[in-house]
Amino acid sequence: MALMCFHSSRFDARNNQTGDPILYDDQDKNLWSNELIEKGNYFLIESAKGQEISKYHLEASIAYWHCSKIENAEKWENILQLYNQLLQIEYSPITALNRTYALSKVFGKEKAILEALKLGLNENHFYHALLGNLYIDFDNIKATQHLEIALNLAKSHSDKANLLKYLNKIKRQTV
Repeated sequence: MALMCFHSSRFDARNNQTGDPILYDDQDKNLWSNELIEKGNYFLIESAKGQEISKYHLEASIAYWHCSKIENAEKWENILQLYNQLLQIEYSPITALNRTYALSKVFGKEKAILEALKLGLNENHFYHALLGNLYIDFDNIKATQHLEIALNLAKSHSDKANLLKYLNKIKRQTV
């Protein structure tokens, strides 16, 4: 229940008026539902009374930190450690990819790029989108290459629109 509450709390901030996704860093935190975040906190605390830690406990804890409006090193260090535990319980390439974003927040883009490249998810548009975003302001040529690959692999109109937004941002910066 905690996991569902935390994810649901950010629904209104995840898409714009035309339905295009809004990435985490760009979300209007004022649109997050404090009521659902409080319910999520309650259920997370209740779930911690047991002796077992499941992947759902860890996923809910990651979602808890994502619902924190405070941006600091502690937040991202906690998210990274939770992803590390989650990967030990149940490895998933997408979980490893999500971990890479947290890694970038803790240790910087260069380290995150090296970790992302090890995943080799070359047929996944989220992989190339993440690499593209990590390379922005670091190596805009590689950022453009990865975002263009992601654009070609993306299936939905909204994903393509979001990728075009970042490609246009890079082009404006290099003009």
